[in-house]
Amino acid sequence: MARDYYEILGVDKGASSDEIKKTFRKKARELHPDVNKAPDAEEKFKELGQAYEVLMDEEKRSMYDRYGHDGLKNSGYDFNGPFDFGFGDLSEVLSSFFGGGMGSGSRRNPHAPARGSDLRLDLQISFEEAVFGVEKDVEIEHLVNCTVCGGNGVEPGSKPDTCQVCQGMGQVQQTTQTILGHFTQVTTCPKCKGKGSIVTNPCKNCQGAGRKEASKVIPVKIPKGVDTGTKLRVSGEGDAGKNGGPSGDLYIVLHVMQHKTFKREGFNIYTEIPVSFSQAALGDDIEITTVDGAKQLKLHAGIQSGTVLTIKGAGVPFLNSPSKRGDQFIKVNVTTPTSLNDEEKKLFERLSQINNEKLHKESIIDKIKDAFTGNAK
Repeated sequence: MARDYYEILGVDKGASSDEIKKTFRKKARELHPDVNKAPDAEEKFKELGQAYEVLMDEEKRSMYDRYGHDGLKNSGYDFNGPFDFGFGDLSEVLSSFFGGGMGSGSRRNPHAPARGSDLRLDLQISFEEAVFGVEKDVEIEHLVNCTVCGGNGVEPGSKPDTCQVCQGMGQVQQTTQTILGHFTQVTTCPKCKGKGSIVTNPCKNCQGAGRKEASKVIPVKIPKGVDTGTKLRVSGEGDAGKNGGPSGDLYIVLHVMQHKTFKREGFNIYTEIPVSFSQAALGDDIEITTVDGAKQLKLHAGIQSGTVLTIKGAGVPFLNSPSKRGDQFIKVNVTTPTSLNDEEKKLFERLSQINNEKLHKESIIDKIKDAFTGNAK
């Protein structure tokens, strides 16, 4: 079973956002795989990130407090990330933990493969597409490796020169003498900007960047039961990596358009229907609009305004169990006619007369009963 997020962060359920952020920073330093060499450090660090993202988001935290992990799953939360840590990109936060100002630090090889950036695309879909799922072609703009230089940024036939300032390391050290002793700080090489080499003959096709922006149309399969805020991950469709590194991923955030008839809460659908006096009094078989089409619904005689009827299984499919569906709830609104013709007026007047006679008879009967029981006033 998944661990409790409050337990992972080590805070109580009433903890403020500042408390959660402070605790996260401390634990992130302890668990980051660059520092913690335990076999499960990476998994625990990922778990910490999930807990932080949920508890720092007011809506997700409320959903988690009420329904736990299952509530997050049903709302479309992607447990694979990417995680929004709320105070800047995670790499920037971690660099403040492990970068300059902490001694010599660890040196990153500027020529090592680096993963490309993840991308986000906001996609609007209709109410019906969210209910039943759909496959859409979406156009994206992302960085791809330059086809001329192969991604190294150098014009074919030439090669980059090793930076003489950092000797190809991409970083330089500065040592200063203080009253506490020698203090060494590692910073990015100002000459090569951390690349470790200088390109004197850059590729003309990509201007030495090694990557170019390109358009691409990709098919995206949207599953049944998604809702606004659902995130879909398309692996490898982010920006191309550097130095032969893997591409990032594309995250598609869905936005469901409102429907003129249906309202959705969770996996249930709510509608309202107008019913005439005669239908409410006598009962009727009426036609109801559902997401599956028209369905017959029986109104029992004497139904009251505000009554809610249910059609089982006519709601939204569960995101993780599409064979299961919510229900459709129909609220009955008995309508009062605003204009009557002469014939209708006579009928209502006759009906009113009958009702008054009925009430009069019931009053006489009650008085007779009271007389026999000794309750007469």
